[in-house]
Amino acid sequence: MIPKQKPELLAPAGDLEKLKIAVLYGADAVYIGGEAYGLRAKAKNFDAAKMKEGIAFAHAHGAKVYVTANIYAHNADFEGMAEYFKEVEKMGADALLVSDLGVFSVAREAAPSLELHISTQANNTNYKSAQMWYQLGAKRIVVARELSLKEIAQIRQSIPQDMEIEAFVHGAMCISYSGRCLLSNYLSGRDANKGACSHPCRWKYHIVEETRPGEYMPVEENERGTYIYNSKDLCMLEHIPDLIQAGVVSLKIEGRMKTPFYVGTVIKAYRTAIDDYFESPEKYEKNIPLYMQEVSKASHREYTTAFYYGKPDGNQQVYTNNSYIREYDFIGMIKEDSDWQNCAVVEQRNKFSVGEEIEVMPAKGEAFSMTVEKMWNEAGEEIMSAPHPQEILKVQFTKAVKKFDMMRKAVINQPF
Repeated sequence: MIPKQKPELLAPAGDLEKLKIAVLYGADAVYIGGEAYGLRAKAKNFDAAKMKEGIAFAHAHGAKVYVTANIYAHNADFEGMAEYFKEVEKMGADALLVSDLGVFSVAREAAPSLELHISTQANNTNYKSAQMWYQLGAKRIVVARELSLKEIAQIRQSIPQDMEIEAFVHGAMCISYSGRCLLSNYLSGRDANKGACSHPCRWKYHIVEETRPGEYMPVEENERGTYIYNSKDLCMLEHIPDLIQAGVVSLKIEGRMKTPFYVGTVIKAYRTAIDDYFESPEKYEKNIPLYMQEVSKASHREYTTAFYYGKPDGNQQVYTNNSYIREYDFIGMIKEDSDWQNCAVVEQRNKFSVGEEIEVMPAKGEAFSMTVEKMWNEAGEEIMSAPHPQEILKVQFTKAVKKFDMMRKAVINQPF
């Protein structure tokens, strides 16, 4: 039986543009990082003004905003933390996402009206830890990625009814799946647990024997070496009913470092699938190939269901390369609604030309294909190609388009 309440679709938002894309393309909530205390230090993130604007935009569209503060803090990190949390609370954020017990205690005292969600970084692998976080005042736990659906269901049965379970359902997987990894700090001096991961799990590795320095032997007999830590991407789009049945109320997409095109494509695919399932399970089952086709238009590695259906068996890794599969290029973002002639201002993101077949992916409704027939530069001169990064153009479309609709074109399906 389908539950009455749909699960929340939770989207990454690395900056203000991605927040708006996520919300418009169907997210019920977004998670963002401020300029401190989050685990994506290389993302653009949000200063105070942008965070305030982002929260107002999300709330105006019926979406929530969760602010990440999930570093593992050292002593110096607590300076200014309470004031920061008070400011986040004042801006109207809906929750703070934390993992460190000390950070949790500061948040509880400084921002008592904010919900506290416990990050996957806290390694929530059992119902006892969930119960303890609840007793301390947490509203939600993000379960560890090492858990099966069976284990999640057991946690759901053993925690208070008003405590929520959030789980990652799509995106890149860390070699230390809950995220508490020391590899980056050891190899590059960049602390993954403070937001500066250098992603050494994607590097190529060889073995060097102690008495033969400089002689690099492949871990496996392969001329390209072996990417021994390189995980496939998680994708649970085909298994939404199982997630709901296990008690997951928030389906979390990974990707604050990804492009707006990635965010829009993945969120729209999951939004459509969830809505279809709650309209008719038969419709959902029938349309699974279409959801998978659509989500795969965003760059990705091969897909896996990771631990959800049992322990990994070695097929969850990509051993031959650290590249993405890219089926489509993101070529433009529509900046204004089209006029009566279906002409609209576009910000170019990758090269495209007159005569090319492209697709327009709207925030709402089905994508449509068209051939580019006419476009003009900012000076109003008709041009044949748009080769300059983020060039402002006017393009004539075959249908009406809206601000934040995106343009894409098919490419040869090969890793880059």
